Amino acid sequence: MEPLNLYQSAILIPILGILAGIIIPISVFVWLYYDAKNKQKTILEISKNLDDPSKVEELLKIFEERKKEPIDFRRSGVITLFTGAGFCFFGVFFLGSIMKAVGALISLIGIGTVIAGYLYPNTGKELTDAVEEYEKK
Repeated sequence: MEPLNLYQSAILIPILGILAGIIIPISVFVWLYYDAKNKQKTILEISKNLDDPSKVEELLKIFEERKKEPIDFRRSGVITLFTGAGFCFFGVFFLGSIMKAVGALISLIGIGTVIAGYLYPNTGKELTDAVEEYEKK
């Protein structure tokens, strides 16, 4: 078999890039579907053998994957802010004004997220304090 010539390899690379952009998301969705399906089957099989309803509730808590705490906007805002600063500095030293603009945009998004974290309390204690302060008025 002959190796690919330059023209054939130049066409093959974009085709593989397009296919990868399609195949990767589809495979992730299929993987997540089967993962969730197997967890549900496991819970059903275990719950059939349990007599005590409190043990079933305990089992469901084990398989619960949701986070108990809400998202901390201040933390994610600081991360976004410094990511934008990194892009901006990268633009200053290497790629020019486009990267500086992208970095500035990302930094401003980070600043807005930090401000939102302070305007909207999100932890249980902060929410309780906010409700108590409102009730005092």
